[in-house]
Amino acid sequence: MDVEVGEQPEQTPTSTPGKRAGSRRAERPQRTFRPRLLGLAIAVTAAVVAWGYLVYAAIDFGTQARGGESAAWFFLALASVGAVACLFVGLMLIARLTRALGLTRDPDAPPPPTGGRRAAR
Repeated sequence: MDVEVGEQPEQTPTSTPGKRAGSRRAERPQRTFRPRLLGLAIAVTAAVVAWGYLVYAAIDFGTQARGGESAAWFFLALASVGAVACLFVGLMLIARLTRALGLTRDPDAPPPPTGGRRAAR
């Protein structure tokens, strides 16, 4: 085997890798369709749209109530309570969606361990 100066000889891979050989990164999990996430996203969208409509209705009823219609005060209060409820439900659904996506974790879950295998010894 002739090797020129400055050239590296070809090495054949060994059958047994070294102690630290291997990939540094884990393989990415294959993405799959999760209908639960789609349902949560649709529910969040519906709650936010309902909230927007109820806020718009509350503004309209407020304008009518200030104009002298006494029955509009009741509908103003009803639309306001409904808007608050829709916003609350929407925020709770967003929290569930972020937890399902893995962006946040359960507050009751123990914190992840610090360090690696060596620190655990």
